[in-house]
Amino acid sequence: MTNMQLFHDVSMECSKNVTEKYSTSFSSSINMLGKSLRQPIFNIYGFVRFADEIVDTFHEFDKQTLLQEFKADTYKAIERRISLNPILNSFQQTVNQFNIDISLIEAFIYSMELDLGNKKYDRNGYEQYIYGSAEVVGLMCLYVFCNGNKEQYELLKPGARSLGAAFQKVNFLRDLKADYEGMERVYFPECDFGNFTKKDKTSIELDIQKDFDSAYAAILQLPLQARFGVYVAYKYYLSLFNKIKKLHPQKIMSERVRIPDYIKALIVAKASIRSQLNLL
Repeated sequence: MTNMQLFHDVSMECSKNVTEKYSTSFSSSINMLGKSLRQPIFNIYGFVRFADEIVDTFHEFDKQTLLQEFKADTYKAIERRISLNPILNSFQQTVNQFNIDISLIEAFIYSMELDLGNKKYDRNGYEQYIYGSAEVVGLMCLYVFCNGNKEQYELLKPGARSLGAAFQKVNFLRDLKADYEGMERVYFPECDFGNFTKKDKTSIELDIQKDFDSAYAAILQLPLQARFGVYVAYKYYLSLFNKIKKLHPQKIMSERVRIPDYIKALIVAKASIRSQLNLL
């Protein structure tokens, strides 16, 4: 092994470690992908996780400056094919290896920039934010899954966007208390979270269900190496969504809903059976 390869390996290990520390659900889903797909997806997750941390966590620092520096360093890493920031170094490897469209990265960073200032979104702003913060992440992953097959990418693109949107909207519902009270953010348009009603909640849930339905049809058409891991992530979030749907609006305004580990294990077991029966 050359010293350069050692550096790249250390960088990729950092991205994997970030994923495992920040999200046990996503890391376990990634580990169910085909072996060749796992590290590139860890690399994407590490990048989006760190960008998100800047806007959501680093309150004692100049977040705008940090994000602008992170943005500039990202583009430099991609252009130079190297970075001393291990997260950006592993990310640039994935971007360059799979020729990920730079416009997806631009849209993602723009959504992070919106979080620095916007506290409330109208319908257009909301859809733009969902696209940049979540749908493009699904599309980055799809570049990896399709591995250069442009026809397959175009076919699965709407479903990948829907899955990213569904995940993000469920996150918004799950984190209503933290976003509204802690960050003073209101992502869902036309909702008064000082008086969050059952009608408001049902309207949001119907929209999310459409995304899940569209995503499921695309999951069944994914390459075999990607299908099982993505399906498990889909089922994790669908389980969380179904639990949220059963709750009174004020309940989700007062606590963060979680899926117990034993339910996650059951989801994996059931998905394995479906896979063995060729039902995926």
